[in-house]
Amino acid sequence: MSRGISWNLRQKLKLLAFIALFSGPLVAAWAMVEWRVGIPEEKAAHGRLEPTLPPLSQWPLEEGAATLDHEEWVLAYDCLLPCGGLADRLWRLHRALGREAPRVTRLRLGGGQDPLPGEQVVHWQERPAWSDDAVTWLIDFEGRVVLSYGQDDDPSEILEDVRRLLRMNPEIERLSRE
Repeated sequence: MSRGISWNLRQKLKLLAFIALFSGPLVAAWAMVEWRVGIPEEKAAHGRLEPTLPPLSQWPLEEGAATLDHEEWVLAYDCLLPCGGLADRLWRLHRALGREAPRVTRLRLGGGQDPLPGEQVVHWQERPAWSDDAVTWLIDFEGRVVLSYGQDDDPSEILEDVRRLLRMNPEIERLSRE
């Protein structure tokens, strides 16, 4: 007679333990992401992720957008309505970047006001349905829309996100292309 657990049952318990050992962390990570539990607040972006928006190169803009440097991040905002306050907040945000400011360009879409220093103005050929005059988009150096911010979002949170993204994506060496 055998003592304790049979050899076959012991092998099945080992298999279940290995499955739990390797799948447990995956289930826990999925639950953390799905329910936003245990994710530090200081590591999350303040803006809204925008993976469905087309890249900047596919936006229906007039020809002036071609002057953008492909190595720069872009803060783009729609200015259909008078947007002097938003333009001023983004100008101040751009200045607050300090030595990193040359890596970011401000792009105003529409509007009749004169551009602020360091700002480029282009107009829509036709305004897309996804555009909103109360939104600022942060576009990466490859032209992809990364984050969007509403008009009521705190500029200090936008600044924090921009600084984090610039720090995580060091400047591309321009000498490598020469």
